Amino acid sequence: MIPRELIKKLKKIEIRTARLANEQLAGGYQSVFKGRGMAFSEVRQYQPGDDVRFIDWNVSARMNETYVKVFTEEREMTVMLLVDLSASEKFGAAARPKVETVAEVSALLAFSAIKNNDRVGLIVFTDRIERFVPPKKGKGHVMRVVTEILNARPEGRGTDLSVALDLLGGVQRRRAVSFLVSDLVAEDYERSLRIAAARHDLIPIQVVDPREEELPDIGLALVEDLETGDLVEIDTSDERVRRSFAKRVAKERAAREQFFGRLGMDHVVVHTDRDYVKPLGDLFRRRQRRMKGYG
Repeated sequence: MIPRELIKKLKKIEIRTARLANEQLAGGYQSVFKGRGMAFSEVRQYQPGDDVRFIDWNVSARMNETYVKVFTEEREMTVMLLVDLSASEKFGAAARPKVETVAEVSALLAFSAIKNNDRVGLIVFTDRIERFVPPKKGKGHVMRVVTEILNARPEGRGTDLSVALDLLGGVQRRRAVSFLVSDLVAEDYERSLRIAAARHDLIPIQVVDPREEELPDIGLALVEDLETGDLVEIDTSDERVRRSFAKRVAKERAAREQFFGRLGMDHVVVHTDRDYVKPLGDLFRRRQRRMKGYG
């Protein structure tokens, strides 16, 4: 039995993300995420300008006229959502924890996929695999995916990106578009990410709360690490502390972006207090420019 509050939240997410997928991202999604290749469609009579390599000599001999094979793009893809639901995803304003942005971004990507007749699968993880939903099509399946995210009761608290990336390699043999939706607060995942990126079109989407990038000046504060439970007292009124914190965050961000760049990976950063559609739209536009040879 799904709680009434969850049903209301699901409906709200469905209405918002389905509309956004239709109005703002559908065309961009289709143009930059390609299917598995070209599939034979039919034969037709040769027309001036047709590629002679596609002449069907057997049919042409039988018909005493020249016929060519016609191919169409095989659009259907598999889209895998790797969704981090570790304890750190609960961080954020009481009205807007990171997990809600994670759920909405995942739903938006899923609705964009099914609009193009693609299959959607889900891997929910913390420091272990919490849930695996095999790829399927259809609106009902997308709602199941979003329900699994919102209704999850994770057993783990920590974050291990490698367990999700390794499972992706095990369950998805064919190349898939894979979105890693996480705050990326993790360690020792570089090797698994490198392997997954070589096999799949892997796109990390980092979900960030603004307070993770800049400490507010609120005096002495007792800060809890949601994943370990450790408590640390910080004097946020000390400008040196705030400056050191911001410098460390910037250094980690730069190192992460350089690593993604070396692997030739696109990545997106979305903030819980800002519109998340624009960064996704920017991603699609960057890929379109590259495909057209504009860098």
